[in-house]
Amino acid sequence: MTTVETFDILTLTDEARDVVMDALSNEDNSGGLALWVEVTGTRGPGYAYDLYFSDRADAPEDAAIGVDGDVTIVIPVNSVERLRGSRLEFASDGGGGLVLVNPNVPTPEEVNPGVPAEILALGLEGPMAVFAVTVLEEQVNPSIASHGGHCDLVALDEENKVAYVKLSGGCQGCAMSRMTLTQGIETTLREAIPALTGVIDVTDHASGVNPFYAKEQ
Repeated sequence: MTTVETFDILTLTDEARDVVMDALSNEDNSGGLALWVEVTGTRGPGYAYDLYFSDRADAPEDAAIGVDGDVTIVIPVNSVERLRGSRLEFASDGGGGLVLVNPNVPTPEEVNPGVPAEILALGLEGPMAVFAVTVLEEQVNPSIASHGGHCDLVALDEENKVAYVKLSGGCQGCAMSRMTLTQGIETTLREAIPALTGVIDVTDHASGVNPFYAKEQ
């Protein structure tokens, strides 16, 4: 467990600290609650976060623990470098709330975990990739835009002829996204590019927040 007096991983503005302290005052703090901050994944071009109160004593041995004013902060080891230099602010827009300002951004591999790094490194400059992007923009996206969807090509393995796509908007998290992929996107791409052997969806559907079709509970 790493405890530091000068905590350079995450700092709080005065307003954010007041909000956290006010929230702590409404909790049972007999166990020594701390503000836990961790990176849970990616969302768009940035990271997704979880902020919550939990006992400082529960922090794992390799967690970083610091103090900002009267607020004790716990950051799990896997989030330390992803959060280093971050600042927690209070934004009054939209009713007010805490906002984490992070100078760090996910690597391409973190944003697209389903794509092999060596395929991502190839970029989208190959002739098949360029044509696939054109097909998506001119044929696929206009048709799925009616329910707020969008499809992007994130990588293309031109040697094995496999396309990696990511859905967003109404298609992200949608219960019918598999049908959209196989009966719409994949069919269109393979008709336009007969050499294509497969289309792989690397969308993080669990983070979709506004699907046009809601999955039944």
